[in-house]
Amino acid sequence: MHIVFAASECAPWAKTGGLADVISALPKELVKLGHKVQVFIPYYRQVAKLVSKPPVILESVTVPFPSYNRFARVLDGGTVDGVQMYFVDCPELFDRESFYATPSGDYPDNAERFGAFCRAVIEATKVIGVPDVFHVHDWQAAMVAVMLRSIYYFDPVFRRVPAVVTIHNGGYQGWFPPRTMETLLLPWDMFTLDKLEHYDKVNFLKGGVVYADAITTVSQTYAHELQTPEFGNGLEDVLRRRSGDLFGILNGADYTEWDPAIDSHIAAHYTINKLEGKKECRRDLLHAFGLEDVGEETAIIGVVSRFATQKGIDFIADILDRLMQEDVALVMLGNGEEYYERMLTEMAERYPSKMRVQVRFDNVMAHKIEAGADIFLMPSRYEPGGLNQIYSLKYGTIPVVRATGGLQDTIEELPNGGGNGFKFWGYSPNALLDAMYRALTTFRNKEVWTAMMRRAMEQDFSWEKPAQEYVRIYERTILNRGS
Repeated sequence: MHIVFAASECAPWAKTGGLADVISALPKELVKLGHKVQVFIPYYRQVAKLVSKPPVILESVTVPFPSYNRFARVLDGGTVDGVQMYFVDCPELFDRESFYATPSGDYPDNAERFGAFCRAVIEATKVIGVPDVFHVHDWQAAMVAVMLRSIYYFDPVFRRVPAVVTIHNGGYQGWFPPRTMETLLLPWDMFTLDKLEHYDKVNFLKGGVVYADAITTVSQTYAHELQTPEFGNGLEDVLRRRSGDLFGILNGADYTEWDPAIDSHIAAHYTINKLEGKKECRRDLLHAFGLEDVGEETAIIGVVSRFATQKGIDFIADILDRLMQEDVALVMLGNGEEYYERMLTEMAERYPSKMRVQVRFDNVMAHKIEAGADIFLMPSRYEPGGLNQIYSLKYGTIPVVRATGGLQDTIEELPNGGGNGFKFWGYSPNALLDAMYRALTTFRNKEVWTAMMRRAMEQDFSWEKPAQEYVRIYERTILNRGS
C-alpha cells in the first residue's frame, strides 16, 4: 500500500508537540509492515537550518489563487528508516521565524499558507506518484480531504483515493473569515452549516471531518470526549454524526528514542532488572537544574509541558504552596503562555532550594527529567493522547495525571500501589493535591514503590499495534471508496 502523510510538523525537523513525534514514528512502523510511506511537511525556516539545500524533486508546483499564483518547490528530505521525506518550499509563506504565529498572535495568512500546502501536496503526488490513501493530520492538513472532494472531484486520478483525517487536538481547528472560500477557490455552496461553515467562519478541521473517508483520534477515551460539549469545541454534533467513521487509536512511543536502556541523553543507562543507573540520572538532573542539598529520600517531581491552562498549569500554581511543605523538589521545563512563564519563574524564586523552572524547549533536558525524576506530573484539563506519561512509564517515573483522554487510557491507579500511576477525576486543584499526597505516601514505602516502577517499565506502548489498526482503517476506506 502507498500512503502519503501530510502534516505541519515532523520530528526532528519541525516540532512544537506530540504531533511531530507521531509523524516521525508511525510511518516508520508502517514501513516495517511492508508499506510505502511518504511524508510531506512545509519547508520552514527552522527546517532549512537543519536541512540546507536539499535536492529539488519538483522545480515548480503551481498553486492558484483568485488573482495570482503561488509557486512551490518540492524538496527531497531523504529517506529515514524507509520513510521518504518531502518538504514543500514556498519562502513567502514558510520562511518565517515561527511555524504558526508571532507573540502577538497567529499569522493572518495562515489559511493561505496551509491551504497552499495542502494543494501543493496533492499536485506533487500527480508527478511523484498518486497514493492509495492520504493520511492528513490536524487542521493544517485537513484541507487535503476537502479539496479531494471538491476542487479535484472530477479528476479521475483522485476519484477513488480516500483521505483519513487524524485529530490530534480538537481545541485547534483553523477558523478563518468567509472570504477564505474565495481565497482557496472553494465553491460557495460548501460554506454551509453541514459542511465548512462554523459560526460564520470557515473551519478547516470541520471540513476535514465532513469530507474525510475516516476520522481517527489519538485515544479511545478522547474519541468519546470529542462527541461531548465539554471537549468537542463546537464540533461535537458533526463528530456524533460521523461516529461510525470515528476511531480512537492510542498513540505509541518510539522506544528507539525513549528507552533508559539506550538513551544517549541521560547520565546512566538502566533497565527493569538493574535500576541503579536511575540514581545517577537523579543526581545529574538535580545538577542540571542547580538544586543542591536535596536528600535521597526527597521525591523529585518532574514536569515537561507547554505552560498553558489546557495543561493544568493553573492547578500546579494553586497547590504549589501546600506541595512545597512536603519533602519534595520540583523541576519544570517548558514554555507557552507568558502569564504562566512569569508566574512559575516567580514561584521558583520563592522556593530556591526546592523548585527550578527552565522556560524553553530542550529535548535533552526533557530526557533528563524523564530519567531522573521520581514522579511525573500531568494534570491536564484535557489530553487527547499524551506521550510524556508513556515515556515516564518506560523510565520508571511514576505519572500523576488527570483522568482524561489518553491519560485515562494508559494510567491505572489501584489500591496499595498496585497500578502504574495515580489519577484524579475532579476538575479541581484539591483533587490534584490529593493524588499527589497518595503518590508521596506510596513513595515513602520503597518496596511498594520499586514494584510500581518495575510494573510501569514492563508495559509496552510501542507503535506496532497502533500501526496495524491504522492499516485496517486504510484498507476499509480504500474498499469503500472503490465500491
